[in-house]
Amino acid sequence: MGPGFEPQRDHEGLLFKEALFTFYPYLIFFFIMAHFYILHSEKLNRYYVGACIDLERRLYEHNIGHSKYTSTGVPWKVVYTESYPDLREAKKRELSVKRKKSRIYIESLIQK
Repeated sequence: MGPGFEPQRDHEGLLFKEALFTFYPYLIFFFIMAHFYILHSEKLNRYYVGACIDLERRLYEHNIGHSKYTSTGVPWKVVYTESYPDLREAKKRELSVKRKKSRIYIESLIQK
């Protein structure tokens, strides 16, 4: 390769890959986890299955009536969660549980 095509080094002389692996333990805290969750309404005796990035904010939205479907069941309580590395994976889990259309399956998850 000609001039200008050499691997770029940072100010300490580390290649980007080297720097990434050197600081990897500190980077893990900057990744945002996604959540698959199950809510329960005692008022309706129903479950709601969803996925989101910010579970606290999403629960708040459910409990203020932001969603038409969940507005009649206020207050909702989180009864089950799973964490995933990204929202796409959490949404896949949500869809797989919803496709089962089974209260028994949802209750078996909660009991674990």
